[in-house]
Amino acid sequence: MQTTQPIRIDINGIMQETVGPRGLTREDLTTLPIAAAFEGLKAKRGQMRWRELPHNQTEIVADLEATAADIRAKFENFVVLGIGGSALGPIAVHQALCHLRYNELPAAKRGGPRLYVEDNVDPERMAALLDVIDIEKTMFNVITKSGSTSETMSQLLIITDLLRKKLGEDISTHIIATTDAEKGNLIKIAGREGWKTFYVPDGVGGRFSELCPVGLLAAAVCGVDIRALLVGAAAMDARSQSENLFQNPACLLAAAQVASMRKGCNIHVLMPYADGLKYVSDWYAQLWAESLGKRYGNDGSEIYAGQTPVKALGVTDQHSQVQLYTEGPFDKVITFLGVDEYRTTTPIPAGYLDIPDVSFLCGHTQNELIAAEQAATQYAVGKSGHMYSVITLPVLSAHTLGQLLYMFEVMTAFAGELLQLNAFDQPGVEEGKNATYALLGKPGYDAMRAELAAAPAPNPAYII
Repeated sequence: MQTTQPIRIDINGIMQETVGPRGLTREDLTTLPIAAAFEGLKAKRGQMRWRELPHNQTEIVADLEATAADIRAKFENFVVLGIGGSALGPIAVHQALCHLRYNELPAAKRGGPRLYVEDNVDPERMAALLDVIDIEKTMFNVITKSGSTSETMSQLLIITDLLRKKLGEDISTHIIATTDAEKGNLIKIAGREGWKTFYVPDGVGGRFSELCPVGLLAAAVCGVDIRALLVGAAAMDARSQSENLFQNPACLLAAAQVASMRKGCNIHVLMPYADGLKYVSDWYAQLWAESLGKRYGNDGSEIYAGQTPVKALGVTDQHSQVQLYTEGPFDKVITFLGVDEYRTTTPIPAGYLDIPDVSFLCGHTQNELIAAEQAATQYAVGKSGHMYSVITLPVLSAHTLGQLLYMFEVMTAFAGELLQLNAFDQPGVEEGKNATYALLGKPGYDAMRAELAAAPAPNPAYII
């Protein structure tokens, strides 16, 4: 089911008119440095190459589609080796736009290879993957822009070793590399080995990379209309050009979140009411946390900025988290993510008519039930004085998902401008990477090894 209708946002649940004195006023929004943030967004567009992805990939999309068709014809499995944005985006799009039990369908119904995204280095995970796939019938897509991502490269070393034992030295028919076009380790390896290669454009960081080959290849392999994804993103890009805050959905949401932070809401809960959107929350959590969690502002001052993203799923987490959201502290703002029309209608048949607590459901549909549950939870949250916003997709399709992902990316960039920080680096992540390199003996990390060795020893009194 496809639609080109625009997604909608509603921030009434953040405003005082709805939630009372703990909510925002219009002045809370308009007194933010909105004009400067719009100017910064416009000035930096050339550096934010991810903003051009909806417009400049015609030839790349054709190559992706041809490659995907070849993979569908020849392989039973498609495995992504990657972590962070290289994994979370493909997972989110697959869950949203493919059958919810995709891998369990018979091949004829599935229409493409099973998809596995290996985004961790738990040794049991790799062993489990190898128990369920035949590597001779599997295409592997290794994704790392730098080629120095330890987790991904460890996976690649394991897989190439196994493939060579099965196929001999030439394993080029089973591996596709997605990496930087010119620099880094993976492009050197791919060139040496003769692997098919797709490129991550300059200016496109991992968490902003889903709408380039990083995410589009896996989507195309599984039958997703990647052109519709990009058309949807382009439609949101057009809406995101407006410098009228109240006509720009991405920037209005960003302003509402930043103003909420100023009110002490340091936690942002994203709660989709569709299983297809469940892993959009995981993808968004990286985007928001890694972009805005910064110690230093643009002027070098310590600001310790950021808002903690929390994942929830409606209706499931009404039974595990909503008690906290309605009666807990006023340190959260909740974004409900819903759809107008589900892609399936599931009637609730008549039965147990003598039990009123059950029979009232008869004659309704699960579609009506989940919509009522979302509306009721929004009401309960607002009645308790807690802030919330609502994002609604007319239907979950490639076009509307493209709109949603792109909107969240622009929202994040605009929030960075409002907070006057660099939303596109991740120095805190680099610190952990460097410590890992030192612990595993990577050359050039002697100083870090010395620093780790000099760290205070654990106090035995606190170990039981």
